[in-house]
Amino acid sequence: MDEHVYKIVELVGSSETSIEDAIQTAIRRASQTLRNLRWFEVVQTRGHVKDGEVRHYQVVLKAGFTLEAGE
Repeated sequence: MDEHVYKIVELVGSSETSIEDAIQTAIRRASQTLRNLRWFEVVQTRGHVKDGEVRHYQVVLKAGFTLEAGE
């Protein structure tokens, strides 16, 4: 039976386009250096406003990945 043990890291993604793009940016970048990413949870959403318009979206994520043998 596979063990389900995860390590959790906190990520912050940002985008000028959307919240969804900010999430994708964070996960895409993290997957370049973290193996076995399995899930994420958005824990905070915020943005930058300038001249009455949203200029930037930012999300804080908790991301979980499975540990490899020996870790």
